[in-house]
Amino acid sequence: MPNPLPLTHDVPDELKPEPLRPGIELTINGETFKHGGEPDMPLLWYLRDVLRLTGTKYGCGVGQCGACTVLIDGKAQRACLTPMSSLAGHHVTTIEGLGGEEALHAVQQAWIDEDVPQCGYCQAGQIMATVDLLQRKPKPDEADIAQLANLCRCGTYPRLRRAVHRAAELLTGGRK
Repeated sequence: MPNPLPLTHDVPDELKPEPLRPGIELTINGETFKHGGEPDMPLLWYLRDVLRLTGTKYGCGVGQCGACTVLIDGKAQRACLTPMSSLAGHHVTTIEGLGGEEALHAVQQAWIDEDVPQCGYCQAGQIMATVDLLQRKPKPDEADIAQLANLCRCGTYPRLRRAVHRAAELLTGGRK
């Protein structure tokens, strides 16, 4: 049967298949993923909408509040401002990858011990920022803790400060 469309027929742009994009390969919580979608998609949307890792929260969308803080190669970064295109070959850790019920991270345990959360919305970002701080400064002082730029609308900062000190003690084996 002859082809009903002549070979010279122009295909409308909306019917042309999109060119295949090379995927952006990255590691999230120890697993390798390949993102073939929009390269400018924020990491926050990839985590929440694609992978369904909803512990990382949307707060302000402009990198000011810190609710979306994750670790990228061990350093605290705002997921709402981080495009997927910048993550090829990098390692991302979210709150879900930090520790689990069987083995909590020391910062998570300190948060529980000091009863830090009130509403809890900002806590994943606070915890991730604290992990970064304690990796850089194992024995932070009050000035170091004050540099944490994550916001808490409930104002649990006194408990947060106690939890940072407690986590530092847990991580250093109780040495001051």
